[in-house]
Amino acid sequence: MSAGPYGLMGCFADADGLVEAARACREDFRAVEAYSPFPVPGLARALALGPDGVRLWALAGALFGALSGFFVQYYSAVVDYPLDVGGRPLFSWPAFLPIVVLLTLFWGAAGTVVGMFVLDRLPRLNHPVFNVPQFGRASRDGFFLVIRADDPAFDAARVRQRLRELGAESVEEVAP
Repeated sequence: MSAGPYGLMGCFADADGLVEAARACREDFRAVEAYSPFPVPGLARALALGPDGVRLWALAGALFGALSGFFVQYYSAVVDYPLDVGGRPLFSWPAFLPIVVLLTLFWGAAGTVVGMFVLDRLPRLNHPVFNVPQFGRASRDGFFLVIRADDPAFDAARVRQRLRELGAESVEEVAP
């Protein structure tokens, strides 16, 4: 039972052609993906990509680390095992700071890594674009633009024509 194609992929000769095609396709379509062998300036803006959510995962991890480090030290020094040494206060927060800083950094980094894996849906061992034979060029010298079939405005003939008009060297169907 075939559910139809994943989308159509256009191969472009250079990065500038990819950026221009992405900008033009974003006017007509919403489900647009781009692949290139290196970061292309202006491509994220052309695709109208918003900020990624990794920074929120990093912030959540850092806050967790800071609060847990502070709570564990507070609980052990003030509640569970209060030890009065020389009349010093039980709750001496400056003494807690080194551990709090270390746990903030550690859990912030861990949150960043976990967020990257979750948001990028990793590990993804196969993706439909890997089924296109010439997609191997995406790691060398290929610039690809994919219009996904789940876009409400997707019409295979119209998308194929639009990619050709925008200068695609070839247009391939991406099988799911």
